[in-house]
Amino acid sequence: MVLPKHMRLKGHRCFDFIYKEGSRFYAPSMVLRVTNGNSKLQGKGINSNLRPSIKCALSISNKVSKKSVTRNKLRRLFHQHLSYRLSNIDTVKEVWAFISLKPSCMKNSESDLLKECDKLLIKAGITK
Repeated sequence: MVLPKHMRLKGHRCFDFIYKEGSRFYAPSMVLRVTNGNSKLQGKGINSNLRPSIKCALSISNKVSKKSVTRNKLRRLFHQHLSYRLSNIDTVKEVWAFISLKPSCMKNSESDLLKECDKLLIKAGITK
């Protein structure tokens, strides 16, 4: 499961912008960075005519797991969860969110990770 195209962040400029300008929200297993979107930084071919939405990205490093199979399972799990949770939310302005998983996330179950993700999204004010 991949995030829908209108929910994806693309281009290194977007990620640099999130790291510099974004607010950070911490949890034991992940870090959420959130900022208001900047449409000038989006790559070519991205439709800016669409209504504002929440664009997401997920980072799972080799420190989380050396096995790509495990990292891909986590990525698919989070992409499915984020697309389900964020697809029906109407926003006035575009919001960019970037989730980085910490190596300690492997100690938790999948349901605990998703609950932690939901808590961070609520803390950031993205969902209710």
